[in-house]
Amino acid sequence: MESWLAEYRALDRARAGSARVMVQDGDGGANTGLVTFQLDHASTVVFIQPETLDGTTWVATMEPREESVVLDAPGLLELSAELAAVSDLCAFLEAKSRAHVGADSA
Repeated sequence: MESWLAEYRALDRARAGSARVMVQDGDGGANTGLVTFQLDHASTVVFIQPETLDGTTWVATMEPREESVVLDAPGLLELSAELAAVSDLCAFLEAKSRAHVGADSA
């Protein structure tokens, strides 16, 4: 995971520095792949991980909030850019997962 995230950062993608790998061991000690992404304009952490343990589709989960988020137009624009960056990272991780599975089955 760390190498994939380092590769993503090297591509100089928007807000790549907001992503962090969290160690999350699955069955048999396998790394299940958990990435966090801090949303600055919603004070929320998004968890990005494979939909299933051996899947290639990645999903983003936003934790529930206790407080409302109120943003003006510029704040909404910044939040939308952060969410676009989360989407871009999910797509990148999916592509890496698919390539990895393809390499393993060859």
